[in-house]
Amino acid sequence: MEYRQCKRCLMDTTAKDIVFDKYGNCNFCEEFIEILKNPQKKLDISLEKLVDKIREDGKGKRYDCIVGVSGGIDSSFTLVKVVELGLRPLAVHMDNGWDSELAANNIKNLVQTLGVDLYTHVIDWDEYRELMQVFFDADVIDVELLYDNAMLSVDYQQAKKFKLNYILAGTNTSTEGMKMPKNWNWFKYDKKNIKALAKRRGIKLITFPSFGIFDYILYEYIKKIKWISFLDYLPNYNKFEALELLMREFKYKPYPYKHYESIFTRLYQGYILPEKFGVDKRKVHLSTLLISGQITKEEALKQLEGIPYPSEKDLNDDIEYFLKKMRWSKEQLADYLNRPEKPHDMYGSEKWLWEILRRIKTFLKIFKKSHK
Repeated sequence: MEYRQCKRCLMDTTAKDIVFDKYGNCNFCEEFIEILKNPQKKLDISLEKLVDKIREDGKGKRYDCIVGVSGGIDSSFTLVKVVELGLRPLAVHMDNGWDSELAANNIKNLVQTLGVDLYTHVIDWDEYRELMQVFFDADVIDVELLYDNAMLSVDYQQAKKFKLNYILAGTNTSTEGMKMPKNWNWFKYDKKNIKALAKRRGIKLITFPSFGIFDYILYEYIKKIKWISFLDYLPNYNKFEALELLMREFKYKPYPYKHYESIFTRLYQGYILPEKFGVDKRKVHLSTLLISGQITKEEALKQLEGIPYPSEKDLNDDIEYFLKKMRWSKEQLADYLNRPEKPHDMYGSEKWLWEILRRIKTFLKIFKKSHK
């Protein structure tokens, strides 16, 4: 497809599933606008009733909910609001060996000021490095599947351990509601993909907590543990107002871009994705803020200028750190960046099963609604 950018947002033809209407606007922002017209459509109950239910279910327990914290704005603000509402959360963090010092300090200041307990699951670095290496060797796009999948597992495991029914997450519509293009990441519940790739290198998952479709069914439908996008319950959640509060009351220091609290994540999103895969995730992140009215088109375009890094020096420093930590040479990095991408599902995947189950669920909803 000839290069083309949306007239309304920043999405372009690097997203393979993009479609433009006669006005030059794309399907990504059009679908997101429809969601924003009724952002609380998918919410079953009000915030007040949700809090009452969590508090009631948590009676007699040490905690009443889990809040996963990465050190980012959304998860940090979620923890603050949960405590303000009188709930007793256990903050959960997953350490994969790539936490920035800034993120560690932000989390430390947050939990100490709020007076909440923090559980950190530490994955053995040699095990995690080997898993990352096999993902690099496979030339698949979503190396961050490892972190995202493990974090899901840790949150659900801690909920199970303390017999809690609620995981309150910083995922939300206003800053993350625009869908990610299909070719920009991979299915996050794909335990089979992780295990299949690990098997290629003879790696056994020991400290890595994987999470698959049947784990999701177990926790959500049998154990009745609910993953809730908590910030959707807060009317008019604004990322910049949240950041201002965190900086003012919790000594929070911001990151230059979304998800840059991890050294690898910022190198992955700011260098590896653009260089190897031709993907710049700032486009979807900034487009989401643009369409939700949190920044202007001019501000979004200005932030998109230049490399996805604060400076060339910061980028070079992170590359050097990455090479040392992964035990790579500059030649190995260059070879990796020059190799063509390969699809995740050529190595084994359970995404196909998820698609079947999703279609069955949608059909049953429609059938039930039509027979009321």
